[in-house]
Amino acid sequence: MDTLFIAALSPLIWLIIALSVLKLPAYQACSVALVISFMIASSTFDMTYEDTFTAALEGTALACWPIIWVIISAIFTYNLSVFTKGIDTIKEMLNSVSTDERVIVLLIAWGFGGFLECMSGFGTAVAIGASMLASIGINPISAIAVCLLANSIPTAYGSIGLPLTTLAGLTGFDASQIATFATVQLSAIMIIVPFLMIITFGQSLKALNGMVGLCLVAGLGFFIPALGAGYFMGSGLAGVAGSIFSMGLIVVYVKMFPIKNPDYEVQSIEDQTEVTFERGIKAWLPFILIFVFLMVTSKLVPPVNDLLSQVKTSVAIYTGEGAGLYTFTWIVTPGTLIMLAAIISGFVQGASVGDMMSVLGRTIKTLVPTFITMITIIGTARIMGYSGMITTLATTTVAATGMMYPFISPLIGSVGSFITGSATTSCVLFGKLQADSALAIGASEVGQAWIAAANAAGACVGKIMSPQSIAIGVAAVGIHGVESQLMKFAVKVYLPFIIMMGCIIYFGQALVESL
Repeated sequence: MDTLFIAALSPLIWLIIALSVLKLPAYQACSVALVISFMIASSTFDMTYEDTFTAALEGTALACWPIIWVIISAIFTYNLSVFTKGIDTIKEMLNSVSTDERVIVLLIAWGFGGFLECMSGFGTAVAIGASMLASIGINPISAIAVCLLANSIPTAYGSIGLPLTTLAGLTGFDASQIATFATVQLSAIMIIVPFLMIITFGQSLKALNGMVGLCLVAGLGFFIPALGAGYFMGSGLAGVAGSIFSMGLIVVYVKMFPIKNPDYEVQSIEDQTEVTFERGIKAWLPFILIFVFLMVTSKLVPPVNDLLSQVKTSVAIYTGEGAGLYTFTWIVTPGTLIMLAAIISGFVQGASVGDMMSVLGRTIKTLVPTFITMITIIGTARIMGYSGMITTLATTTVAATGMMYPFISPLIGSVGSFITGSATTSCVLFGKLQADSALAIGASEVGQAWIAAANAAGACVGKIMSPQSIAIGVAAVGIHGVESQLMKFAVKVYLPFIIMMGCIIYFGQALVESL
């Protein structure tokens, strides 16, 4: 078993060494990881070449649709907003809230970014958030770093609560219970992250001067509404409620208690004019439409969702044991809805078809390294999943930890999101295993739900250092070769967070079982 464990761990060890020590670009490191996983699956885990190849092929399908499609749509939306000058109007409106860069970091990365992640997921928040911050003069690496931090919490609530809903479906627990437990488990980090974002942005504790109250409002403003919405309405609106309330409270707080520090004064926009209501609506139209389209087509509106969800194609890709049909959902997928919102907004903002095709072409060209990264890392994940490599990693960990398993449960969830960049995929890979392991150590039904929810909470922490998230941020701001620098930063945050999360899950289990 030790040999199998080491073999299964090899692709992950390679990724850590390649990105942190060798400083290889993500697309190169992930390509080699795919080869390693292919070789180990076929030689050590007795997977046929055909099954291994088709597992990677299914991963490629998942990478292309919906993940790469979402990335293209999200970054195209932003680039088109740049082309039509809509982003300049948004920046002017943000300047009217505050001219302090620290406030804008919270407003864009934490509030607006959280909203985007909870609505669409798949890296949208990192892509658009980092781009917007870099465009107002914030250091590109700092812009990516704060967005990686901000994107951690909303990951569990992405795509209208898809990870939590998926986890509930796989484990048989109530979605509201899972959402409530995950929110409670993430509460400490929710409050800490806004503070850490400002420290990271300012590269010093001094950056918190005058910001403590706002950071606290931002964190609690997400936690309390998310907890209430999750408990009373389920997983779908928990994150959306948290991000909207947090964003609104940031604006209200700054209006009541203005924050201004000359050391963090944002660069002014040339020829700034008063933003009229019509101009403001046009600038925000892409994001307004994204919200409307995602809400109307989500499971929150069953008649529309049921109708449009029928527009799909199911194909058999993987040929091994446990194979199922892979379904391409063509309309009710974030990428399609975001792209539709971008096109409609582009016409309203005065862009021609030729203009939009030109912007789309430039967008795709700059994203080629990201495409390679996505395809190879998801292919690696599929091979590891189907071959039994991921199960080997998890079951060995359970056997080694025994009654301490709750402490390690968020670590397992974080491994899933680190590999795949998706909390949903992590929950698919490990959700049932978490519940079964909780049962094996004698946890009550509520304790099992608590430990199952830890998978989603742990996935949030793992998302911080996911190669996919880093690659998305790098692509969005147009810089390359800094992945290793961002990975080192992410690991420094990940380690204390995952230990904190382990303590919360371990000691919290006894508490929830006693209630």
